[in-house]
Amino acid sequence: MVRPRDSHDLRLQSAFLNISPKAEVRWLFDVFNNSVGVALFEEPADTLDIESIIVVDRYSFEGREFPIEPFAQEIPFSYPAREIPDLGRTIERHYQDPQRCITDWTRRFLSQNSGTTDTEDFLLAVTRGIRDEFNYRERYEPGVQSPVELLKTGTGTCRDYALFMMEAVRSVGLAARFVSGYLYDPSLDMGEGVKPDIGIEEVTGAGATHAWVQVYLPGAGWVEFDPTNGSFGGQNLVPIAVAREPEQAIPVSGTFDGNAEDFIDMTVSVTVNARSTLVDVA
Repeated sequence: MVRPRDSHDLRLQSAFLNISPKAEVRWLFDVFNNSVGVALFEEPADTLDIESIIVVDRYSFEGREFPIEPFAQEIPFSYPAREIPDLGRTIERHYQDPQRCITDWTRRFLSQNSGTTDTEDFLLAVTRGIRDEFNYRERYEPGVQSPVELLKTGTGTCRDYALFMMEAVRSVGLAARFVSGYLYDPSLDMGEGVKPDIGIEEVTGAGATHAWVQVYLPGAGWVEFDPTNGSFGGQNLVPIAVAREPEQAIPVSGTFDGNAEDFIDMTVSVTVNARSTLVDVA
């Protein structure tokens, strides 16, 4: 999964994919309409290198207030009956929480003085709460921590944060899905071009693949929230794949023939500048 989701808010201008050793690549859409490249290799090799270069125009949501339908401006609310079948399991919680740890953590951001809470205020508070209350660290091992595990350890990666936020907002009946893609950090952009003000003083998680969350809000649609950086709107995000849970949006996956000890290591490097995105995976 290296090809961006072309849409009204992201236009793909060009895409180059080079794989070594030589491979035959066919493209398909998965169940979430993500572009998936399937590579079939013609000869054995001791190294796999995947290089993806994309150029996109990004038109992110830049408003400071979400254009939410009046009925959904306060929590709790119910999605229209016609949308429930399509939102489906994005509303359901996927991980066990027998002690209600995630539920209790989330309830702190709901109004304690009345029966309703402003939807926008709640989502921004949860997004920033995750950023402020957990310690970010890189982890290259596959998989994610469960939300309960993240609460216990207090430390996680962007994909751990994203999963935690998904389960948190699902606990109050909001639909959420996982996003995998790339993160732009102006401080790392040494190339030419305008470096936009992205509204974040210090960006965390750039230089590798990134993960964040989309929450479905009637009237606004799927709105992006990045709990790693406490931001929203996706101004500095390039979405590649969306899914119901993290395991469905793994950037590179596959199998190889050989001994278990033959697999030594994998490195990922992502460089994003104001004009292009470069991804090297070896």
